Amino acid sequence: MEVIELDPTSKSVREIIDDIDGLMNALYPQESNQLLSIEALQEKDVYFIGVIKNQDILGCGALVYKNNDGVYGELKRIYVKPEYRGQGVSNLIMQELIAHAAKNQLPIIRLEAGIRQPEALSLYKKLGFKERQEYGSYQYDPLSIYMELPLCETSYR
Repeated sequence: MEVIELDPTSKSVREIIDDIDGLMNALYPQESNQLLSIEALQEKDVYFIGVIKNQDILGCGALVYKNNDGVYGELKRIYVKPEYRGQGVSNLIMQELIAHAAKNQLPIIRLEAGIRQPEALSLYKKLGFKERQEYGSYQYDPLSIYMELPLCETSYR
């Protein structure tokens, strides 16, 4: 397995984004989904990675640089294909995104996750994320859990 930066316009990335959208739309009503578009994944303030093996994307994740409620990185599009779950792919994605945020001196990482994803919530807690109130432009949603992980005291420049 190898971690690489992904091209959001590639066919294989579009397929995995469709998988994510299908899952999220099956779990939550549209108004509760905070999905990052393909176009948004192409922005310069996004670090979008995937874990690949034999040219197949096993999973992906993005770190979006934010400065709307303080400076922080927000995790988006964290996903592992069902057939690769339980093999450490999500942990590899998370470790790379956390390391990238720390290297770029982001003081904190935040995320919004749905209450119907216990495996993801368990992983975030194991990695040290703590629950918090909504942040940035998020409004209270009973189907969402907001979390954060402090990294350093120096802010991103």
